[in-house]
Amino acid sequence: MADFTDGFWSPYITVLTILSIFGCGVLLWMQGSRRVTLEPGQDPADNTTGHVWDDDLGELNNPLPRWWMWLFYVTIVFALVYLVLYPGLGSFAGQLGWKSSSAYQAELKKADADYGPMFNKYLHQDLKTVAADPQAHAIGERLFLTYCAQCHGSDARGNKGFPNLTDQDWLHGGAPETIKTTIMEGRHGVMPPMGAALGGDKDVENVANYVLSLSGSTHDPIKAVFGKPKFTVCMGCHGSGGVGNQAIGAPNLSDKIWLYGGSVDTIMETIRKGRDNTMPSFKDFLGEPKVHVLAAYVWSLSNHPGSVVALDRHAATSQ
Repeated sequence: MADFTDGFWSPYITVLTILSIFGCGVLLWMQGSRRVTLEPGQDPADNTTGHVWDDDLGELNNPLPRWWMWLFYVTIVFALVYLVLYPGLGSFAGQLGWKSSSAYQAELKKADADYGPMFNKYLHQDLKTVAADPQAHAIGERLFLTYCAQCHGSDARGNKGFPNLTDQDWLHGGAPETIKTTIMEGRHGVMPPMGAALGGDKDVENVANYVLSLSGSTHDPIKAVFGKPKFTVCMGCHGSGGVGNQAIGAPNLSDKIWLYGGSVDTIMETIRKGRDNTMPSFKDFLGEPKVHVLAAYVWSLSNHPGSVVALDRHAATSQ
């Protein structure tokens, strides 16, 4: 009922629920006590309703079986007792004061008590070391499928507007600690509408073709030539060669990796309307120990943690 702020809904649902239960009881009583009236001229000894199908299939004039009826009465009594003890009648909290939110918090506390020491163990390890641990990798995969797959896909290859996490293209950097910061704090990326700043639709089309030329993608070379001078408006974020800027999350335009698609029409739409993307923060929801394991797993999707850890150890030994 928390979503229904109007005072009308609580009494409405309460009355409707009680009337429905009462109606079920009345209907059950009627069907158990009333017998169908005999047709005129029908023999009283004939225990049928007078309805016949297929010439000889008659409908008996019997009430519902008592044992069957009492089972329904029991369910009605159970429903009434339940609604007195637990929430169900509008905003009435029930005599026991039970809340689903309280039960959820209790489950979270129990889970933290059971699994907290395991996550804390990994929290004190380097992310690359965690990524190379088979058990931590399996835990991270389950965390990813539960909390991240809805946007990035179960294979982590992303979708339109959601980055692919299995390649080496990162808007803010692909270092393990940077990935952890992204998951902990979230990200908010904004590409402002640039159509007016470039001039008109023709200029937008020319710049879109120039952007495609940066990665060697199919484009109109004449329009790209006219678009190059206009691209200076975009250099503040994407750089002179369109290589991007990870400090502000500006994407690299010189590769063939596109967040929304690499067609001329899609790039023109991006330039005209801009883009606004948000990666939510998981710091408060998951906590740092779980995010630590999850970040190690995400980093491993585009790296080979076992060989990286071995190289790091070799370098440390050499020093």
